[in-house]
Amino acid sequence: MDVVRTDVLDRLERFYDAVPRDGARTEEHGPLVLFVREGAGWPFYARPRLDATEAPALADVTAVRARQRELGLPEAFEWVHEVTPDLLPVARSAGLHVLEAPLMVLEPDRLPDPATFSDVPVRVLDPRNPSFAADVALRRAVAAVGFSHGGTARGEAGPAERDAAVSRLDVAALDEEAVRIVDGRRVSVLAGTADEGALASGMAMRVGDVAEIAGVATLPAARRRGLGAAVTATLAHRLRAAGADLVFLSAGSEEIARVYLRVGFRRVGTACIAEPTAVIG
Repeated sequence: MDVVRTDVLDRLERFYDAVPRDGARTEEHGPLVLFVREGAGWPFYARPRLDATEAPALADVTAVRARQRELGLPEAFEWVHEVTPDLLPVARSAGLHVLEAPLMVLEPDRLPDPATFSDVPVRVLDPRNPSFAADVALRRAVAAVGFSHGGTARGEAGPAERDAAVSRLDVAALDEEAVRIVDGRRVSVLAGTADEGALASGMAMRVGDVAEIAGVATLPAARRRGLGAAVTATLAHRLRAAGADLVFLSAGSEEIARVYLRVGFRRVGTACIAEPTAVIG
């Protein structure tokens, strides 16, 4: 592994470890650390400890899963394959399904103007705007519909399904979103038109000079219009302006990764996301 790539992966490891720490307590289980969210919000995961000297064994994974069940948490694990390669066969032997997602970093000199992808406006959410609460709810609703219909193919789910997915936000969750946007740790965007409303959404998390773009989703009925690329490019420009010199993301599939190649990202590794294999009854 070359020196530049090693440095990038090391910075990503520190980012993955840092992101949950301001909203979670930690429990160490051998070479794994479990992040337990305190308060409302999306639950976190378990991952290899930064200072671990041994690869996680089956007993470590089993112990963490038992603790996650005890706490009512998803049995979720995340890691970078190139950093902890031995965890992949262990996770599979534990009965976990592992998504191997292309891990990609931005090459800034290849980042296009978002307008080259779509003429649909993309706007950055602002807590000072009276519509902020409604915008956050819409961002989450678009993501819920988009991710429940995976891939890049067009489909029938559109504004009606989005509106049905809108739910009232917990005050604490809304306040958390606002605080993180104001202090620069988060960026949220929506793409849409006056007639159709919100069609695509995305967000990003920043820790110092490293940032991750996540949750980029488009309503199936609005796909193949360049919206995912426009949202990603908008987030990347915003993050670069805020001082992030390493911007990365994980693509849900090789097909989706091709969208990000157009925005200036290149693959540097594989992000592994493990969870129990679904039982079909």
